[in-house]
Amino acid sequence: MKTKRNPNCIFCQIIEGKIPCYKIYEDETTLAFLDISKDVEGHTLVIPKKHQASMQDATNCTLHNVFKTVNKICKHYYAKGYTGMRIQINSGETVGQSVHHLHVHILPTKATQPLKEPATKPLQINLEELANLLRLP
Repeated sequence: MKTKRNPNCIFCQIIEGKIPCYKIYEDETTLAFLDISKDVEGHTLVIPKKHQASMQDATNCTLHNVFKTVNKICKHYYAKGYTGMRIQINSGETVGQSVHHLHVHILPTKATQPLKEPATKPLQINLEELANLLRLP
């Protein structure tokens, strides 16, 4: 059975491999990759592979799978030396959802780099190197 995707959705295009990403983790139902904004070191997005526009559109099963992946990644990041995580979902344009495909932001921080607010200018981060460091086996 083919998973339903929206051909106009950038995240669906990433899932299908039409747009590259810095993949951190993938299983049958979810994909996690680095956000290209470079606003926080390790800023990761977790998305369901089935297109669901927002929290209110998501099924309980989808939310379970997404948050199981969020939990797995957070535990992995703690093991990699991060000391805290901000978990964020923007659901709806009025709160800043810019891509209409459910996604969870993981914003990790270290004791030496406390997260107050994401940077307004891109940080000097090599995303390929960071993805290689953070990728789950």
